[in-house]
Amino acid sequence: MLWRGRRQSDNVEDQRSDSGGGFSDQGGGQFRIPIGGRAGGGSSIILVILVVLAGWYFGFDPSQILGDGGGGLVPGGGGQITDDSGSQDSTGAPASDEMKQFVATVLAETEDTWTGIFKANGLTYEDPKLVLFSGQIRSACGFASSAAGPFYCPGDHKVYLDMTFFQQLDQQFGASGEFARAYVVAHEVGHHVQNLTGIMQKFNQMRQGMGEAEANQMSVRVELQADCFAGVWAHYTAQKGILEQGDMESALNAAKQIGDDTLQKKMQGYVVPESFNHGTSAQRQIWLARGYKSGKLSDCDTFNNPV
Repeated sequence: MLWRGRRQSDNVEDQRSDSGGGFSDQGGGQFRIPIGGRAGGGSSIILVILVVLAGWYFGFDPSQILGDGGGGLVPGGGGQITDDSGSQDSTGAPASDEMKQFVATVLAETEDTWTGIFKANGLTYEDPKLVLFSGQIRSACGFASSAAGPFYCPGDHKVYLDMTFFQQLDQQFGASGEFARAYVVAHEVGHHVQNLTGIMQKFNQMRQGMGEAEANQMSVRVELQADCFAGVWAHYTAQKGILEQGDMESALNAAKQIGDDTLQKKMQGYVVPESFNHGTSAQRQIWLARGYKSGKLSDCDTFNNPV
């Protein structure tokens, strides 16, 4: 990924030196990842259509969303990453500072893309904040540790990331490459897009009256849509000439490695389909690739199509 020398977002909050402690219950639940230029105004992306489709599925009035104009990458998160000496990775190391620059650049690219998409449809995109933390963090959704993995909190419109997860993605999940890491950020920003369009709020309301199995099935659709949105972002990133050979394959491999079925097989030796809440490896790859291929939000309707 040709990211060096490009604009870096000012919306990165580095809290690695003071992460931890306390609880807050101001917002909805966390959504963990189980993961230059504006988008062209002449594109056929119709954000309004997506919201209306979601309205038909959920049975609510989409005009409420249009008038008002969290999710995570991996199911259950993962453990701490340690270096060869057995100590936790030092997030203040020079390599980590370069990684911060990388994350800030990827976030800037998502800002440019989603601002263009929203503007093309008469809407205003609100940039999310991305909080870097180490070990543990307080959010409007409550307290979380790095073991939970990256997550988006709809209560404060922030993405939370302990960058040691990138080591975990490489070493534990077998998903290496810069664009695999970019996919992590883009997936969480996808949840922010869901939050801005009202889809996430309706999901949070509906799951309160659902049984566990039904809520898991709905969660899968939410997560796969975030994967598809990440693909839409990748589509426009590729158009700007930022992607290198093998980048998209790297992201697709990451999607494969963090599928519910793959993780359950790796962790416990068998799968429990009714417990899936992020989607299988095949599903995650399909929806990520679908968004990448078309660049259309209308092709990311996981609520009215088989997943």
